[in-house]
Amino acid sequence: MQRLIKQGRVVEDEWLQLAAGAEIPAAANKLLVAATDWPQRQKELVGRGRPGVWIDGDGDIESILPDLTSLDVIAVNFPVFTDGRGYSLARLLRERYRFQGELRAIGDILPDQLYYLKRCGFDAFSLRADRDPEAALAALEPFSESYQAATDQPVPLFRRR
Repeated sequence: MQRLIKQGRVVEDEWLQLAAGAEIPAAANKLLVAATDWPQRQKELVGRGRPGVWIDGDGDIESILPDLTSLDVIAVNFPVFTDGRGYSLARLLRERYRFQGELRAIGDILPDQLYYLKRCGFDAFSLRADRDPEAALAALEPFSESYQAATDQPVPLFRRR
């Protein structure tokens, strides 16, 4: 089972991520399905428990917006670490659409990105397989203060003084 960083701790990942179009295992109840599959599989998945969705950084979130309150997890896939579109998706989900569930960064995630991902609203991180999540924990808090407002601190420093 894969480990991930969630709320500042390393934990076992209980969610099974399914590829687009993949069969749903009979015994699994914590499933992350592709956002492209969500409209067709929604009824089947909601009957099994609280579902989750994963979406690529260039994906269209419109198909999942009506169902945000029924989703426990939204995972944003970063196909390569240089693809920054997932940061924008996170900000939209947290700030505009008020998503309250777990927002997870998956894919090509490196420790250097964790602080900035957290500032955009991510609260769980599944690092690349060749990275140790225990060693990456320090990357979540490299700075004691941030000047700019963000999802994790909506008030800029000059207003907090």
